[in-house]
Amino acid sequence: MRKTDYKVALIVPVYNAEHFLDKCIKSVQSQTLQDFELILVNDGSKDNSLEICKKYSQEDSRIIVFNQKNSGQSKARNVGLENAKGEYVAFLDSDDYVENTIYEKIYNKAISENADFVECDFVWEYPNKKRIDKKIEYSNKLEMITYI
Repeated sequence: MRKTDYKVALIVPVYNAEHFLDKCIKSVQSQTLQDFELILVNDGSKDNSLEICKKYSQEDSRIIVFNQKNSGQSKARNVGLENAKGEYVAFLDSDDYVENTIYEKIYNKAISENADFVECDFVWEYPNKKRIDKKIEYSNKLEMITYI
């Protein structure tokens, strides 16, 4: 059984994300749920992503950085999982950002439903294009786990 020091461990694989990384990390830092660890796994970036990750980890003790040669997103996520100390684990891509209440909502839903897994809607947002809200739909109740 994994040791849990935080309510949520957030794992972000990072590859050449210097243009998006600040927004991603700041969106996590601004969460209403502050009992989290943010695991940034640099996957052999050739830009300044590793330096950005290190800068944030020096400023915030909840941010942990791992650096590996380029091995792909799955390997980076597995490194995060191997080192996570959260009661729950969440994945976020380095070019994404989240609303400031999302992890509190997800955590509370997981606790209230005694759920192992929680899934939520998301929005695809493109420069100069209309936002596309993605609703998660299930064809039957057996497909549904817990949903907010």
